[in-house]
Amino acid sequence: MQRLTTYRHLQVFLVLMTVIGMSFALFFLQHYMGFPPCPLCIFQRIGLMVMGSFTLIAALWHPKSVIIKLLLWLGSLAGIGWATAIAARHVWLQHLPADQVPSCGPGLDYWLDTLPMKQVLNEVLAGSGECASVAWHFLGLSIPEQSLIFFSVLLIIHALVFWRILHPMVSVR
Repeated sequence: MQRLTTYRHLQVFLVLMTVIGMSFALFFLQHYMGFPPCPLCIFQRIGLMVMGSFTLIAALWHPKSVIIKLLLWLGSLAGIGWATAIAARHVWLQHLPADQVPSCGPGLDYWLDTLPMKQVLNEVLAGSGECASVAWHFLGLSIPEQSLIFFSVLLIIHALVFWRILHPMVSVR
C-alpha cells in the first residue's frame, strides 16, 4: 500500500483523475447527454485542467527538489481549489429558493467579447438562472454536487501529496 502512495504514483493518479473527469464532462455530459456547460461549469473545467497540467508536469518530470515539488503542488492546489470553490458556489446557487435565483444573462461568449476580464469573473461568479437549473441527477445528486464531491476527494489527495513532499518514504529493501 505504501508503494501506491509515493509522490510519483499520486501525481499519476491525479493526472488520471483529470482525464477521467474531463472525459466524463466532455464526452458523456456534453456530447452524449447534450448538456451545454454553463459559465460556472466552464470555470470548474478550467480549474481541473490547471490541476491536471501541474500534476502532469510533476509526474513526467519527477523533480527531486522539494522546492520545485512544492511549487508544482501549489499550482495544482490552486487549480483544484478554484474548481472546488466554483463547484460549491454552483451548488449554493442550485439550492436557492426560486425567487432568489439570479436572472439569466447574455452568456459567457458575450461577456468575454464585451467586458473586461475582472467584470467577466464578477458576472460568472454572481451566477445566472442557467447555472441554477438542475438538468440531470445521478444517485440523487446534481452535476455540480457530483463535481464538488469529486473535487473534494482530489483536495484530500493533494493533502497526501503535500505529506509525501514533506515526508518522503524511506526505501524499504
